[in-house]
Amino acid sequence: MRRARGHMAFALVAVALAGVTVGESLRLQHAQSINAAVAAWSAAVAPAAHSKPPAWVTAGAADHLPPEARLARAVALARVDYDAALAAYKAIIQSNRNDLRLIALYDLGNLHLHQAIQAGLADEAQSLPLTELAKQSYRDLLRRDPSDWDARYNLERSLRLAPEDDDATDEDTGPPDPREHERSTIADPRMDLP
Repeated sequence: MRRARGHMAFALVAVALAGVTVGESLRLQHAQSINAAVAAWSAAVAPAAHSKPPAWVTAGAADHLPPEARLARAVALARVDYDAALAAYKAIIQSNRNDLRLIALYDLGNLHLHQAIQAGLADEAQSLPLTELAKQSYRDLLRRDPSDWDARYNLERSLRLAPEDDDATDEDTGPPDPREHERSTIADPRMDLP
């Protein structure tokens, strides 16, 4: 009887460990497939860094990829093709993965800001809208995750590139209304000292 209980406990532990092993092997296989997809997209985009990437790189060939590989594809495309990277980031932002959505919002803001800096002051008609798009992307990210200090820093940089007008403070309101009295914190000189 005692021996049977020992065998039963051993069998239960062996089954539990086998379940953990199967689960971890599936996770490893998933991670390896993501790494392979990331490597394939990086290799496909790397030779095209100085020219337009092939059509299969920018087309909808990423529909079958896992979400992490789609993000890696967008990051790789950001180096060579602004429009394709923009579309890839927007697809990730519309997905149901919140962690990847936050990363994509930050990277999208960086993409717009990088393009605005490249356009520079010479082409203000192009750089100003790109800077505004970058600010909007950083603000969207900060609404979802207020603790993202990198987004705060980049928002501040983009605000320095294109300051926003504050119409309320620039208006000249004229002299103050004499009926409005301000209290002074200075001691009344007419007061007698004790």
